[in-house]
Amino acid sequence: EDMDFGVSDELVGTFAPIVVYWVYSGMYIMFGSFENYRLHSKKDEDDKNLVSKGAVVKGVLLQQAVQAVVSIILFTVTGSDDHTAIGQQSPIVLARQFFIAMVVMDTWQYFMHRYMHHNKFLYRHIHSQHHRLVVPYAFGALYNHPMEGLILDTIGGALSFLLSGMSPRVSIFFFSFATIKTVDDHCGLWLPGNLFHVFFRNNSAYHDIHHQLYGSKFNFSQPFFVMWDRILGTYMPYSLEKRASGGFEARPTKDCKDN
Repeated sequence: EDMDFGVSDELVGTFAPIVVYWVYSGMYIMFGSFENYRLHSKKDEDDKNLVSKGAVVKGVLLQQAVQAVVSIILFTVTGSDDHTAIGQQSPIVLARQFFIAMVVMDTWQYFMHRYMHHNKFLYRHIHSQHHRLVVPYAFGALYNHPMEGLILDTIGGALSFLLSGMSPRVSIFFFSFATIKTVDDHCGLWLPGNLFHVFFRNNSAYHDIHHQLYGSKFNFSQPFFVMWDRILGTYMPYSLEKRASGGFEARPTKDCKDN
């Protein structure tokens, strides 16, 4: 009934995204700084960010601890004996569950994220913590105020799980995928051959615009699609320009001085 080694799907579903987060972001660190593909220089990363890397690690671990507790509670409350192997489920059913979960997560996060920017109290006391990373990097993807982590990521994930009807086993793959995508969006790099950039308009350059002062009222969408930004007029188009000193720069192609 359970995954190999006698570990339950629920347990793997709780901790797999955490392990995936550190392994995937760790790969970016291991492979070096990719000077020719950075969206900001290393100097900008060191000078502009308002929080130390040690504090970021602690903040992410705190959020992941809260996420794990909520995940265990959710699996316990919604627990069933249905441990159907993924191979036994129709690909159409799996694709539908993934798609519904993606749309639910994007919708929840867009409106909650946008509200946290427009409500001055919530921005000052909660969401501004994430924006201390003016120059995002991979393992800072989940650096948030604990309350934001709970509202945006944990509740958003719970709604995606419940409304898509996926099993704990399917959720292992969905949330691991969503975690990799979120880390990639914050990696601060524009790497050639990155499949996320091929299949998703919501990517590292798109999200980098949002982290800059001129883009803080635009590009709220995360982590998959850009539909809500396009529908509601908060989409900021950009171009990627080569920097003389190496790397790329995402430059807005829309004048936003009046916003």
